[in-house]
Amino acid sequence: MDAFFASVELLRYPQLKGLPVVIGGGWRKVDEELRAAQGERALRFIPVESFPLLKDYVGRGVITTATYAARQFGVGSAMGMMKAAKLCPQAIVLPVDFAEIRKYSQLFKSTITEIAPLMQDRGVDEVYIDFTDVPGGQREGGRVLARLIQKAIFEKTGLTCSVGVAPNKLLAKMASEFNKPNGISIIYESDLQEKIWPLHVRKINGIGPKAGEKLAKLHVHTIGELAAQDPGWLVDNFGKATGAWMHEAAWGRDDRPVVTESEPVSMSRETTFDRDLHAVRNKAELGAIFTDLCLRLGEDLQRKGYVAKTIGIKLRYDDFKIATRDQTSDSYTDDGATIRRLAGQCLKRVPLDKKLRLLGVRASTLARAGEVPLADEKKDPERAEPNSTDQLF
Repeated sequence: MDAFFASVELLRYPQLKGLPVVIGGGWRKVDEELRAAQGERALRFIPVESFPLLKDYVGRGVITTATYAARQFGVGSAMGMMKAAKLCPQAIVLPVDFAEIRKYSQLFKSTITEIAPLMQDRGVDEVYIDFTDVPGGQREGGRVLARLIQKAIFEKTGLTCSVGVAPNKLLAKMASEFNKPNGISIIYESDLQEKIWPLHVRKINGIGPKAGEKLAKLHVHTIGELAAQDPGWLVDNFGKATGAWMHEAAWGRDDRPVVTESEPVSMSRETTFDRDLHAVRNKAELGAIFTDLCLRLGEDLQRKGYVAKTIGIKLRYDDFKIATRDQTSDSYTDDGATIRRLAGQCLKRVPLDKKLRLLGVRASTLARAGEVPLADEKKDPERAEPNSTDQLF
């Protein structure tokens, strides 16, 4: 989907189309006041000058997405909003509305499966679709079906998407970025040398910043240069599995099927604070935030029909160092209070002498609710001792 989070907001605020807009951060008082002053029906009539600007943002929020007008200034996803404000101070800033995002995510995906049922969910705004056995799926290399999907999604949602069609998932992912927004790109096996090899190695989904930096130090910058390396050399530098995979990816090889059903590995909730907080001096505030994260995580599990056996925490200190701990119970749970207790056990095993920038809670070792017994408080051996977490925060 094209700038999905921003595009969903533009349905609500059409007066912002064509303007630099960033989506990110939590709900602020100014956002609540903007809604309250107008009422939901009149949102489209709010004057543009009434919206909060990025230059006035204060906090540590990060950008979830930005309109293409904002991206022209170098603003992009995962960028700190304070940093983005220096690049595009005139951008309008809106909070993420997860309820609305989920609604449109489900709508565009159900629209696709009515046309092409073999679809793999890849998150809130991205899917893989197997065209192989869909009637007309091979016409013009898949372009006809891609156009049909684009048209159907737009008619149902008012949103645009970009489609990459290729022999496998690896190349299709890259192709989907070639012609944004609202574009279609077709890649054949014979296009590898002309269209894929000139790209930077980071365009391969799976080569992240660290691997990209290491490749650059080894004087490998493009996918073509990666393809020219001896497989043994890649194995020596990146290990057996990663090195072999890099060689295959550079040559456009990927035999992963489109998987229509997959189970989540984990679910999590985390928040970055507007200011650094200390476990002792800000005990009450941290305790309230920690409890809220745990309760929300429990609600997420219940809404999606899962229970968890392992609960973990994530702390980022003021020096940006990260600490994580996990606690596995004998029972599964989706109860926020139980999650809070288990997460509190984890807190006892991390240093809390430095200020904190971020706090997160994670549930893993998941199972479908109803297929395993929920946590039994009387039998759970992981009950916190009286002198445990509440003395921390």
